[in-house]
Amino acid sequence: MSASLNKVILIGNLTADPELKYTAGGTARARFRIAINRQYKDSSGQLQEDPTFVPIIAWGSQAENCANYLSKGRQVAVEGRLRIYSFENKEGERVYATEVVAQSVQFLGTAAQSNTEPGTVPPPSKQPTDQTEEEEVPF
Repeated sequence: MSASLNKVILIGNLTADPELKYTAGGTARARFRIAINRQYKDSSGQLQEDPTFVPIIAWGSQAENCANYLSKGRQVAVEGRLRIYSFENKEGERVYATEVVAQSVQFLGTAAQSNTEPGTVPPPSKQPTDQTEEEEVPF
């Protein structure tokens, strides 16, 4: 049998919070979509955006982590494989669907950024300083 390759690497933003469910056997499954924006200039020179919405499915502890720590707007990098399947709908028609089965989901940006509107800056986080008010600088 000849070798083949099915590998997908995507970076995008969640379009909604992940949906977590469990199989009858107790395996966690999270489904979510990411939006990937392609920018281009049209014939008149105007900048246009062409979004692509990609369904993602994650399994096991990866699914639980996605459900617990991701939310709408959060940027992620997904590495996985493309899965194309078909089923028969209620009208008896054959329907084809495509999704990415995640092998790795990297959380990008910060959780605070996922809840801000595009073009806005999230409030600064309180970070500890090197010195407290009680300490004096020795000279």
